[in-house]
Order: sequence, then C-alpha cells, then structure tokens
Amino acid sequence: MGTENEANGYVKSKSPVLTNEVAARGPKIFKDTLVEFFKRNLLVILTVSGVLVGAGLGMMVRNMNLTRAQVTYFAFPGEMLLRMLKMVILPLVVCSLISGAASLDTRSLGKLGGIAVSYFLVTTLIASGIGVVLAFIIKPGVGAGALNTNSLGLETVTTSKETTDSFLDLARNLFPANLVAAAFRTVPIGTEMEGMNILGLVLFAMVFGVALRKLGPEGEELIRFFNAFNDATMVLVSWIMWYVPFGIMFLVGSKIVEMEDVVLLVSSLGKYIFASILGHIIHGGIVLPLIYFGFTRKNPFTFLSGLITPFTTAFATCSSSATLPSMMRCVEENNGVDKRISRFILPIGATVNMDGAAIFQCIAAVFIAQLNNAELNAGQIFTILVTATASSVGAAGIPAGGIITIAIILEAIGLPTNDLSLMLAVDWIVDRTTTVVNVEGDALGAGILHHINEKATKRAEQQAGGQELLEVKVEVVANVQGLDEASPLVTQQNPGPNGTVDSSAERSDGESGL
Repeated sequence: MGTENEANGYVKSKSPVLTNEVAARGPKIFKDTLVEFFKRNLLVILTVSGVLVGAGLGMMVRNMNLTRAQVTYFAFPGEMLLRMLKMVILPLVVCSLISGAASLDTRSLGKLGGIAVSYFLVTTLIASGIGVVLAFIIKPGVGAGALNTNSLGLETVTTSKETTDSFLDLARNLFPANLVAAAFRTVPIGTEMEGMNILGLVLFAMVFGVALRKLGPEGEELIRFFNAFNDATMVLVSWIMWYVPFGIMFLVGSKIVEMEDVVLLVSSLGKYIFASILGHIIHGGIVLPLIYFGFTRKNPFTFLSGLITPFTTAFATCSSSATLPSMMRCVEENNGVDKRISRFILPIGATVNMDGAAIFQCIAAVFIAQLNNAELNAGQIFTILVTATASSVGAAGIPAGGIITIAIILEAIGLPTNDLSLMLAVDWIVDRTTTVVNVEGDALGAGILHHINEKATKRAEQQAGGQELLEVKVEVVANVQGLDEASPLVTQQNPGPNGTVDSSAERSDGESGL
C-alpha cells in the first residue's frame, strides 16, 4: 500500500513501484545526456584529440632519425589537409562576400562596414600598444647582444623591401590588373610572387555584390547563383571538417619531427617567446572579451566555447585563411550569427584583422632594437605602432606571413633586417597563438556586428509597429466622426437658453405641425 499525502486539496499517492522506476530512470537519463553531448561535440573532441595525439606521435617519431623522404611521407596527410582547406578559400571568400554584400542594402552595408573597419583598426592598435609595452617591461633583447644567427646555426635573412614600396604594393594588391591571376599571384615589390591576392579579391567581391544589388531584378538570378554556390561550398566544408582531426594529427606531428634544437632556441629566445605569448593571452583572454561584453552585455566565453574547432584548426595550421571555412560554419551553426553578417565580415577579417600578428611584430621590432643596443625615441615608438597597425592589413593570412611585415617596421625605424632569421626560427611556436588571436578577433567582431544588427532590426520593427498602430487609430477616429455626421439615429444636442442641453430629438415635419 502506498502512503497518501494531502497537498493543496489534492491527494497524492506515492507508490514504491513508481519511486523505483524514477530511480532506475536516473542513470538512463544521464547516459542519454552523455551520448547526446558526445554526438553534439564529436568533431571538437576528435580535433583536440588529434592535436594531443599528434604531439605525442611527433615526439616518438622524432627519435627515430627518419630520412627526408620518410619525413615527407609522415607529413603527407597534414599537407593534404592544408591543400583541401586552401582549395575552398577562393570560392568561399568570393561567393560569400558577393552574396553578403548583395543581401544588404547600401545603407546597412556602409554602416556595418564602417563599424567593422573601426573595430579592426582599434583592436589592432590596442594589440600593437600591448606588444610595445610588454617589450619594454620584459626587455627580451637586453643582455642578448651576443646572440646572433651564427651562434644558433641559422642562415642570415636579408630583404630589400622599402617601406614606401610596401604600401604601394598594398594599393597594387587592392586593384589587381588581372582578376584571374589574383587567384594565385600577389605583388610583393615590383615583381610577382605565388600566393592568392586575397585583398584584391575581397575588394572586388564586395563592389561586385553592391553592383548586382543595384541591377535590381536583372541581377537576382546571378545573386541566386552565388548564394547556391556558397551553400554548396559550405557543404563541401562540412565534409572536409571530418578529415581535420586526422590531418591535424600528422600536421602537428610532422612539425615536431622537423624541429631543430628546440632547447637551444627556447633558452636563447625564451624571453621573446614568453613576451609574445603573454601578449596574446592578455589580448585574447582579456581585451577582446571585454570589448565584446561592452557591446553586447553577454558572456564572451559562452560565445567562444562554440568555436573550439576553428581555434584548434588555427593552432595547428597557423593560417587564418585555412581556418576561415570552419570558422564560418561554427559561428553560424553554434552561435547563431546571421549568415549575411558572418559571410560579409569573416572573409574581410581573415584578410585585414591581424591582432595577434601586430603584438608579436611590435615585440620583435623592440627586441631587435635592444639586440643591437639601439635606443628607441618617442617618434620611433609611434612609428612602430602605426606601421604595425597599417602593415597588418596587408599581411598574408598564411604561416609565417607576419615575418614579412616585421621587415617593413624595421625599415621604417631604420634598423637592420639581418636578425629576422631569429624570428623565423621560433615563428612556428609564436605563430600558433598569433593565429588563434587573429581568428578570435574576427569571430568576436562578427558577434558584435550581429548584436548591433539585431538591435537595429528590432528598433525598426517597433517603430514600424507604432506607426501602423497610429495609422489604425487615425482611421478609427475618422470613421467614428463620419458616423456621427451621417447617422440619422444620432440626436443633435443643442444647448438650451440656460446653457442646459436639450436632448429631445428633432421632430419630423409631420410632428411639428401638430
């Protein structure tokens, strides 16, 4: 017999059998929840596991003294991952920007574009400031005067790149003479080099999307084509993402196998590495989340928790461009960012927003100055800040792309570029956290723009609703007034001689004659 309780006028029966069923159902619910969690986060778990297994595998294989051919075979699956990711960058950037620009009206596009550019410039300038401050506090180059490329067995890197030429090349890349060649060739200094001119493609795609929208009905078919092309590319990306854990495992492992004397490099350049990674932690873990929170009043780490897969991809590939496909997919599916926003802002961010690169470039410039016992004055420090911010716009979103822009900064402040090989020797370490911070800035920028766009849309809907309500009220009042004037059932209330109202109905002609 079960016990009975009276509560709020109802009799509740507590059966021992029912209690046992609930108790037995508890582990089942937990199991179902766990299975659901693993299903939902399977790709994230596999990707992180791929990095960890790859690091362990690389340490094991490193001691086997593989030949150059064997190392190439070992790195082959990772190379295939990079090639697949780079394969979809061109259609993804062009189609997403065209469809994104065409889906927004010119006013919204200008407003969102202005906010995005301001966000990118401000965050990059803050990142440059963090890099300079940390370099002067930690002083990575002080006491390292004896450190040179020969003592570490490195080759000297020389560059003939002038600062003026670098900024002219930036303008040349913005307006490629051959659009087809821009897909695989960019301009470094008066010549041409292999590599996608993504800056020129971004500008062309944005302007082309605006032009299609201006065409009106005539351009709708082409807009639908690019939308379908973009959707098909995203399906292709979703398939490639399942190869990422396997490819990342060999990508990380092969990089560890190819490393030279890590202990010597880290002990010699440890303060430089520490300053760079600390700057990335401060900017990525404090500054960017605070900016996101300031705009949205939402928890930034909840937003970032949905981006573990692209962060892991960024860490493994050291390429913002290669991370773009997975970033777009996760931002839209996990964080609910409007596709028009993500497909507009993320390709631009992968090209021009290089917060992580600005940090280590400023630290590297101050490091080389300290290495050469050169005192930097206020003008040179200001030049470092401005040049690092500006040159990061044209930095390639590829591994070691930031090293090229350090030469621009050094030329601008009159320092030799002979010691660039020191940066290149440890760039494989610093470039990983650099890329993670770069893509984090892009993602949080997309989240901020999505929030601003949502607020503007709601405000416009409320104003439109209020205007419709006002129009309805005006119509009702007009109808009532019309009834008052036209209805024969409404009596006329005329004031009497004493100011009182005579409420008697007007008599008809027949009655007045009585």
